[in-house]
Amino acid sequence: MNVKNKKMIESLTHDLLKEIGEDPSREGLLKTPERVSKAWEYFSQGYRLSLDDIINDAIFTESSEDMVIVRDIEFFSFCEHHLLPFFGKAHVGYLPNCKIIGLSKIPRIIDMYSRRLQVQERLTHQVAKTLNDVLAPRGVAVVMEGRHMCMQMRGVEKQNSFASTSSMIGQFRKSAETRSEFLSILGKKSL
Repeated sequence: MNVKNKKMIESLTHDLLKEIGEDPSREGLLKTPERVSKAWEYFSQGYRLSLDDIINDAIFTESSEDMVIVRDIEFFSFCEHHLLPFFGKAHVGYLPNCKIIGLSKIPRIIDMYSRRLQVQERLTHQVAKTLNDVLAPRGVAVVMEGRHMCMQMRGVEKQNSFASTSSMIGQFRKSAETRSEFLSILGKKSL
């Protein structure tokens, strides 16, 4: 984010504080516009990340054919409808087809897409599609479970609600047995 964008966000935040009835010159709010600008620089870094930089040649030839799963990957994002956060855990599995990816790259891919304005449904699909595109595996499965502040803080105000989304590609979509194995490892009956 460039200096002009940072200053614009600071100005918008200053105006927002006034519009909601606050005094931006109050001691506790003096640095709030600057803090908000810095926070949004971090929250929106996914727009400035490159998949090539994230993967960084960490795709390897390997004869393994067994399911690879990385589970309980924490994520957060912002709902594009209300600019309120949602957060939770992602579970990712794939069936290699002569290629594997460095395990740390999977959370980094999730971070790249989650650090953008999102809906959980799209985020889930983007992660699955990206892994499918870069690995050409026999299948990819992604399950995301999120708590959405737009449902918990406003609107229906259901504090204990979770949203679960899944994207199944290849063998995970075609084979009930493969899908069941993945879900059983996650401790899920079905989706």
